Amino acid sequence: MPGPSPVTGAKLRILATSDLHVHIAPWDYYADRASAAVGLARTATLIAQARAEVGACLLLDNGDFLHGSPMGDLLARDGGHGHPMIAAMNALGYDAAALGNHEFSNGLPFLLAQLAQARFPIICANIAHRLGATPQQDQTLIPPTVILTRDVTDSAGQTHPLRIGLIGLLPPQTTQWDRQQLANALITRDILEAAAAHVPALRDAGADIVIALSHSGIGPTTPTPNMEDATAALAALPGIDALVAGHTHQTFPSAQFAAVPGIDPERGLLWGKPAVMPGFHGSHLGVIDLVLDRGEKGWSVASSAVHLRPIARRTRTGRIVALTQSAPQITTLAAPAHRATRRWSRQTIGHSTHALHSYFALIAPCALVRLIARAQGTHVATLLRGSPHADLPVLSAAAPFHSGGRGGPENYAAIPAGPLLMRQAFDLYPHPNTIAALLITGADLHLWLERSFSLFHQITPGARDAALINPDFPSFNFDLIEGVTWTVDLTAPPRDDTRGTVTAPAARRIRDLSHRGRPVYPDARFVLATNSYRAAGSGGFAGASPDRVLFSGPDSGRAILLAHIATHSPLDEPAAPNWRFAPLPGTTALFDSAPAAAAFLPEGLHAEPLDLTPQGFRRFRLHL
Repeated sequence: MPGPSPVTGAKLRILATSDLHVHIAPWDYYADRASAAVGLARTATLIAQARAEVGACLLLDNGDFLHGSPMGDLLARDGGHGHPMIAAMNALGYDAAALGNHEFSNGLPFLLAQLAQARFPIICANIAHRLGATPQQDQTLIPPTVILTRDVTDSAGQTHPLRIGLIGLLPPQTTQWDRQQLANALITRDILEAAAAHVPALRDAGADIVIALSHSGIGPTTPTPNMEDATAALAALPGIDALVAGHTHQTFPSAQFAAVPGIDPERGLLWGKPAVMPGFHGSHLGVIDLVLDRGEKGWSVASSAVHLRPIARRTRTGRIVALTQSAPQITTLAAPAHRATRRWSRQTIGHSTHALHSYFALIAPCALVRLIARAQGTHVATLLRGSPHADLPVLSAAAPFHSGGRGGPENYAAIPAGPLLMRQAFDLYPHPNTIAALLITGADLHLWLERSFSLFHQITPGARDAALINPDFPSFNFDLIEGVTWTVDLTAPPRDDTRGTVTAPAARRIRDLSHRGRPVYPDARFVLATNSYRAAGSGGFAGASPDRVLFSGPDSGRAILLAHIATHSPLDEPAAPNWRFAPLPGTTALFDSAPAAAAFLPEGLHAEPLDLTPQGFRRFRLHL
């Protein structure tokens, strides 16, 4: 029997969002002001325009849509009945979505209740109640895949049914990061292992093409077990025709990625296959246009084009201007939750005698980070009373969450002296992590700080205007430790790469590490207050592993911070600086901060403001 007649030039458009994090309205809840740079309401206008340009079109989301903003936290606290994010996605007619790791941050009952409201399939192939002998035998939490049928039109104007297979995948570390909320109820598989089984099964079930919704970054092209950022390696698997990436809040295609074998950041190709990563908070709409042919062996991708459509742009003066209006349907739908979030976020929780900001959190001791660390340390010390470890010194590790980077020059905490509001506490501690305590040694402590201070490039003595900070190093891995003091030698190379892999084992940047004025010896023992994310081993820090956990409590880092602020208000200036760069006479380095940062230069920091960068940051020259 002859097969189906050949087809050429059939067109399918894939529209994608990712990492929306409950940003529906165009509003910055931390600053309590309108924003041109966020909001599914703005992206919705781009979705309508992109749909109107073509015939066959799919709208897909790549995960992290249910958690990550003050609105999301308020809805989780109140049960999330009639969740506006799901309602907005229903109204926009999403065809399917994948789960991201942050879908689990509010616990499994909350997640399942929200997913029940969706009028579109939601999939994930590598998280399960129970693992079987093979991925296809896993008892997955939700369906691993789905096949959708759409009519596509060929070059002759004829329509043909196209069966489109979708697979959802998330980081296997998800159950570690949210261990407290999940209570060992779920288990994950390696992304590539799950895909290698389910993609052929999709083909066997009749899928003509397969699209991978990979809530995972674009990392190394060579696979390794349990990769967090596995999308580039995933693209090499046979049977996958196109990919949507996410998780790391980057954009692809873009100059954020280097051109290496397997990654074409200009054309948006991973191992020759079209792929898109559409930013975060609705900042971009990802568009993949496929041209499909059908021959004797079935459908195949003849050509593709990938691009991003932003909702805003930055002017040469650094100001963000909107490129699209919000869709009234979506803003109206979100209005009740928006009003409730603004009311809640304006509650007074305490008072500070000094400004708290993160403008210089990466290059000098930061009162904001130290406040978080002191809150954690006080809480852990209280819980240790009467325990076998009560006599050990309690240290505390905390990182600056909002300090520029991929979030842009608006991504800084800036709280004036005076009343402290609920929204500002969210700005200080935006994540759902719970408290944890680790038993560590002095050797662990030293290596912990070496990991953090791998943020900086190696600086040659006498260098002029050297680049100081590695932009690929996420600030949430820049842990600073309260309770000890140290000096940083920038002439030494970084010990670790941006992912925490040791690249220079003999490198030592951390000098004069001391506790209460005495040297910290390798065999010294400490209790380190930290968070559940770090205690699970995330970030590659020495001593941060489940076997070192003294306890991991139910209290969230933000709740502990709120209680500390209420108890200790008015907050006074912190103690003397606890770390510094070793002097390098005649040496200068450049770093970027917010345009407003020039008015908040810390005393003793020898830095001079320069011009704005094309990305809108204020550049500074640091005299070392």
